[in-house]
Amino acid sequence: MNLSWIDDFNALAATGNFSRAADERHMTQPAFSRRIRALEEWLGAELFDRRSQPARVTEVGEWFRVVAQELQVRVAAMPGEARAVAEASSTTLRFAATHALSFTFLPPWLRALETRASMGPIQLVSDVQQKCEGLLAQSEVHFMLAHAHTSVRSGLDDASYPSLVVGSDQLVPVSAPDDDGLPLHRLEGGTTGAIVHLLGYSQESGLGRILRSLKGPAIERLHHQYVLTAHLASVLRTVALDGRGLAWLPKLLVGDDLERGRLVVAASAEWQVDLDIRLYRHRSRAGDAAEGFWAAAQTSTAQRHHP
Repeated sequence: MNLSWIDDFNALAATGNFSRAADERHMTQPAFSRRIRALEEWLGAELFDRRSQPARVTEVGEWFRVVAQELQVRVAAMPGEARAVAEASSTTLRFAATHALSFTFLPPWLRALETRASMGPIQLVSDVQQKCEGLLAQSEVHFMLAHAHTSVRSGLDDASYPSLVVGSDQLVPVSAPDDDGLPLHRLEGGTTGAIVHLLGYSQESGLGRILRSLKGPAIERLHHQYVLTAHLASVLRTVALDGRGLAWLPKLLVGDDLERGRLVVAASAEWQVDLDIRLYRHRSRAGDAAEGFWAAAQTSTAQRHHP
């Protein structure tokens, strides 16, 4: 059996029309019809009643629809399962982490965990949260580290991807200071008619997802203009240091800038957003090294909350 026949079946079951289904599958109708017939011959039963218009799925076809869906899910999971079997004895840990956390939170956090668990080599992929979520969903990595907020859904299903709160952070609206040490761009200025120049996150950014969800409506009520949009907090930090606008940046990223006066808080406390730092994994069992690391992270988290 050719697995692509399942996609042919699904297209015809959805449209009931051989010509339209063939177009969806980017082939001629005769070629498409031959593929459907080949599937039926392999099964030994007709899947469609061709006498009706549109073509109707037979009783066997309804059974195959369910079986085919289960088969596609099973096949999609096979590469990840194969890697899990191959890595059962591997000591390598694979992480995906957002850029901001990769060079602020991750290194000291790993050093602290090394006292609780033996760690082998670590492979790190640093990217925007949307890409990191995809890597975890495709079993390309064991763990994902990202900012989160309890009121904002991530791109991962909670039931399939359990997580631990391993740290905390805060989104702070900041600006470069003027000669008097006051913010060049102050958020409250947008309520008095002056236009506030903002530096924003693109759609791929997890921090942007949180900020838009929690503060988006309030920001839209201000007189504002986005002068630059980027998916990396580090890029927004650089532009903010240059005095181009106001940006919401993780405190872990700009803490030193705030202490040294290179950046200053540019709005009242109500505009700040408290964040969790979460470690995500897939619920299916990983190799021994990954499971040992997860257990150490659980113990560390429990002791942090109940010292």
